Amino acid sequence: MFTLAQITGQITAVTAVIIGAAAGVVLAFLAGKVLSSLKQSSLNKRLALQMEQAKRDAEEIIKVTRIEVTAETLKKKEEFTAEVNQAKVELREAERRLSKHEDAIDKQNELLTQRDKALGQTEQNLKQRGHQLDEREKEIGHIVTQQKNQLLKITAMNAEEAKQLLLKKLEDECEHEMNGIIQRKMEEAQEISEEKSREIISSAIQRFAAEQTCEVTVSTIDIPSDDMKGRIIGREGRNIRAFEKATGVDVIVDDTPGVIVVSSFNPIRREVARQSMERLIQDGRIHPSRIEELVAQTKKDVNQKVLQLGKEASVEADVRGLNPKILMEIGTLNFRTSYGQNVLRHSIEVAFLAQVMADELGLDGSLARRAGFLHDIGKAMDHEVEGGHPAIGANYLKRFNELPVVLNAVAAHHGDIPADNPYTPLIAAADAISASRPGARRETLERYIKRLEKLEEIAKQFKGVDNCYAIQAGREIRVIVDAQNIDDGIATKMARDIANKIEEELTYPGEIKVTLLRELRCVEYAK
Repeated sequence: MFTLAQITGQITAVTAVIIGAAAGVVLAFLAGKVLSSLKQSSLNKRLALQMEQAKRDAEEIIKVTRIEVTAETLKKKEEFTAEVNQAKVELREAERRLSKHEDAIDKQNELLTQRDKALGQTEQNLKQRGHQLDEREKEIGHIVTQQKNQLLKITAMNAEEAKQLLLKKLEDECEHEMNGIIQRKMEEAQEISEEKSREIISSAIQRFAAEQTCEVTVSTIDIPSDDMKGRIIGREGRNIRAFEKATGVDVIVDDTPGVIVVSSFNPIRREVARQSMERLIQDGRIHPSRIEELVAQTKKDVNQKVLQLGKEASVEADVRGLNPKILMEIGTLNFRTSYGQNVLRHSIEVAFLAQVMADELGLDGSLARRAGFLHDIGKAMDHEVEGGHPAIGANYLKRFNELPVVLNAVAAHHGDIPADNPYTPLIAAADAISASRPGARRETLERYIKRLEKLEEIAKQFKGVDNCYAIQAGREIRVIVDAQNIDDGIATKMARDIANKIEEELTYPGEIKVTLLRELRCVEYAK
């Protein structure tokens, strides 16, 4: 059995335990409360910090977003401004074009209005002119009827006889034109087609061959015997002096058997002298009065022949409306040569070449033919007038009111003055083609040798040239250079420089080929 003390002690112990447990619970509750309060405070602080951080982040995001929105807004504004400006520029350009178009339309309307007024005025003038012409025709018809009746009364001819007389007169006046038409129709009848004619012209340009003559200023006359020389000289030389005075030439009577020589730079005088001497020899009566009579008659015959040659040449070249004085000078060219080439045949050839080129270029072929036919007319009088034949010919044609295009072509076909129309270069080109074709011209031996020497002299002026040779009648020059001092690049430039130098200092027909040879030879001997 437990004692009271034990029970009391146990109760006390239980009570203590209960109290301790209660205290523990209270402490635990308090501790939990404190911990909960601490946790709540820490959580509040953390939450406050997070809210603060979130607020700052939100402000930062808002700030960045505002900046980006502002930048995008500025960009869009700039793009919009640029588009607006571009639209304004295009609008102004469209307004400007529209304004120009309106101005052009206004001008066109003004021109059309003026043209309508001019046409109306022209139409009115034409009507008035038509009325005047009708009245004039009536007057002319009345006058013709009166004159016809009067003519019939005076001549006692009937209408048929008067008609025949009028036709005969018209036939005589149109003889030259008829001859030209007949000759042209005959030539046209020989042409098969346009293609064939072009082939003929091309062949003529490339392979034209004319008679080759030497450049001479003397004529030889055959005599039947040496006794005739004494009769030509006459007593104390009176016959030969009278002959030289009447003809204006020099007569050379030397020991050459069977011939005498007539010398003169004037081709017409030389021809007159030659024919006069032949007639004197045939006639046998040689004395001063007979000489003067024969020379005068021969001059008349030669002048008629010269005029006839000019007319025939104009018909052949189909150049119309030339003054007889011009035809006379054209005929004189038949007795004139240039480097052995007959100047009249050369002029006709240049006329046809110029026409061909003008037709191919769409120009007036007849105008080019006329200019080519007259381009060397100054050579017919260059021994009597000072200056070059282009200026002499142009000044002579100016007296007869020749066309300005023809005058410029005559004066400038050798480059003495600038060309002011497209026909002048055509005449210069046709002149060069006719002069440089094979067989056209032949130089005298002295002039030919001088040209070859000058050609070689020009080539030898260049540094590095060992030797040079003019070959192929001066159409080519071969230059040999030092291969050790002249390389390929320098050789090419030197050939071009030599060609340019020749073009500047030499006058020659056609072209000259420059061939430069550079060769390096290495020779060794094996012993």
